[in-house]
Amino acid sequence: MAQETAFPRFDDSPANWKGPELAANPGRWTHSLTADELAALDRVIAEHGDRRDDLVNLTLNDVPMPALAPRLKRIRDDLLNGHGIALIRGFPADRYTLRQKATAFWAIGAHLGEPVSQNAKGHVLGHVQDLGFDYERPSSRGYQTAERLPYHCDSGDVVGLLSINTSKSGGLSSAVSSTALYHAIVDRRPDLAGVLMQPTWRDRRDEIPAGKAPWYKVPVFNPHAGRLFGHYVRSAIRKAQRFDDVPRITVEQNAAFDYLDSLAASDEFRLDMEFQVGDMQFVCNHWVLHSRTKFEDWPELEKRRHLLRLWLACPDGPTLPQVYDDHQGLTASGRPQGILCPGAILNAPLAAVDGGPGSSDQRARSAAE
Repeated sequence: MAQETAFPRFDDSPANWKGPELAANPGRWTHSLTADELAALDRVIAEHGDRRDDLVNLTLNDVPMPALAPRLKRIRDDLLNGHGIALIRGFPADRYTLRQKATAFWAIGAHLGEPVSQNAKGHVLGHVQDLGFDYERPSSRGYQTAERLPYHCDSGDVVGLLSINTSKSGGLSSAVSSTALYHAIVDRRPDLAGVLMQPTWRDRRDEIPAGKAPWYKVPVFNPHAGRLFGHYVRSAIRKAQRFDDVPRITVEQNAAFDYLDSLAASDEFRLDMEFQVGDMQFVCNHWVLHSRTKFEDWPELEKRRHLLRLWLACPDGPTLPQVYDDHQGLTASGRPQGILCPGAILNAPLAAVDGGPGSSDQRARSAAE
């Protein structure tokens, strides 16, 4: 019993939730856009949606949206200090061109945080599409495949997705509170909780910031400044085993990862949501892990599953553990800066391309155009 009480508790944290609780109370995390809020987005699209320059030139000052900004401020506060998840519904994506959709999504993201790089090419607007890559290739990223994505977090304070096209079948999105998982493991398997509070080595997948090793290390559970930060990407842990100077994964670690994965996927903890066209999902990486089921895509290129993605650094975000600086580096405002590699210039491509060290994928570009 003494071993169990050695772990800090965060029972009263709003980030400590279970999926069925939120599913039964969608008003706590789902936001339906009003007519005035949609009109605000329409005005942004009318003014900026057909610009020919890069979206990185569109700043918060360009998109004040007074009818929508107060709700976005509340959403940002809930992401950083509350449940850590928000679903915005009602954006009529089918009415607009890809550039116009991206402009509206970018404008909303600008009210939540600062877009940061998602890959070695400095892409601050990502395209979640199946590029036909081998998920097991060390440099492959899961979002470039149709495979199931196990529960994980991304870089940056917040990750946002805009659904443009849905798949023929599959692709169900799920989320889980890493704080709730922590408490369950502390209560049920304190031996494994201790393992998950020790460093785990992760593969950078050949996207290496200046001065960093090709791997980084961070515990899964990080108590800090009165909060519980979760950081878990099991595929990156597994792929880091290709480096001789990385310690081998232990039996105890594998058991702890298996247990965490099983809890995250269980009905007790999981929150499911099926994306509709126009849905925007935002998740705080510090408190929430997210997942996606494997999907079958449409044969027609123009119908294939396609989501736009933002990684956001939030200046008013929580005080971070030191390992986050070691992992990602920090922006000028002291927030996680994503994947910023030497020579990369921030840009927001309007087509899906290979963000890794390899060449671009023409099939994916054609599908997005």
